[in-house]
Amino acid sequence: MSDPAVRTLRLLSLLQTRRFWSGPDLAARLGVSVRTLRRDVERLRELGYPVDASRGTDGGYALARGAALPPLVLDDDEAVALAVGLQAAAAGPVAGMAETSLRVLAKLVQVMPGRLRGRVEALRAVTVPAGVAPAPGSPDAVDPDVLTAVALACRDTERLGFGYAPPDREREERLVEPHRLVSLGRRWYLVAWDLDRGDWRTFRLDRLDAPRGTGSRAAPRRFPAEDAAAWVRERLDKAWARHVVEAEVAAPAEQVRGRIGRWATVTEDLGDACRVRIEGDDLDWATAALVVAGAPFTALSPPGFAAHVRGVAARCAAASRAGAAAPSMGS
Repeated sequence: MSDPAVRTLRLLSLLQTRRFWSGPDLAARLGVSVRTLRRDVERLRELGYPVDASRGTDGGYALARGAALPPLVLDDDEAVALAVGLQAAAAGPVAGMAETSLRVLAKLVQVMPGRLRGRVEALRAVTVPAGVAPAPGSPDAVDPDVLTAVALACRDTERLGFGYAPPDREREERLVEPHRLVSLGRRWYLVAWDLDRGDWRTFRLDRLDAPRGTGSRAAPRRFPAEDAAAWVRERLDKAWARHVVEAEVAAPAEQVRGRIGRWATVTEDLGDACRVRIEGDDLDWATAALVVAGAPFTALSPPGFAAHVRGVAARCAAASRAGAAAPSMGS
């Protein structure tokens, strides 16, 4: 870090984050020698910031206690984190926090440099907080650069390209017209028009990488709901509650179709075998439907369905053994 002015601001920021820094640690964080660090500390003192220094093996630097708080110094990631935290507080359940949090955020935006102010305002303008809701599993962290790049594309209505890795599928390139960011629980979602699929889609930001603006403006489109957050929540509720089961049944399609009825889609008649697709919110029900088909079957998807079928079979086998061992009513 060669620019003394930039380095001085970074030094002030570091001194704000910790009560005490050893000289070598502070010099290492700044990428300078201990001698250069001393000059930078003197520069801060000349600017009116009281920095205490202690000598010896345990020596180091700290902002003087009781001193007035120095002006707020934020780097890019800190500015984004602050905006996210204040917006989360504004949407949280604590009484009186919403108005206070938004007021603090507005004041901070006013005193930020233009570059940071643009990023934070973009994030604030296009984010729809949806409150705290349970989410399955532990969410991965979102890169602040990804978050702000997507927010800027939403604000500027610019087409966005990125890599995306849905569960159980390989990474693929997507091209979208971004609409809104939604914070739901501890996850972030992008609501966008998918240009390849020709439909509105939801993307988890922790599965998205290398977002890049294309320079092309997004076409004006009518979003199919008044509330983007409610739209995302509804789609996620359906996704979490619904299973799509696929299996290959060793019987002609017409026979299987007649046994299962309208609750399954039977396709790919191969003479002695067919493909069955069942959608439902219960794997037990799908297993029972395949058993009703009256023929051997192979579980294909989703992941874990084959293990579920084995578990059901084990319970049935145990029940049959117990029944065979029980004395009959006439004995």
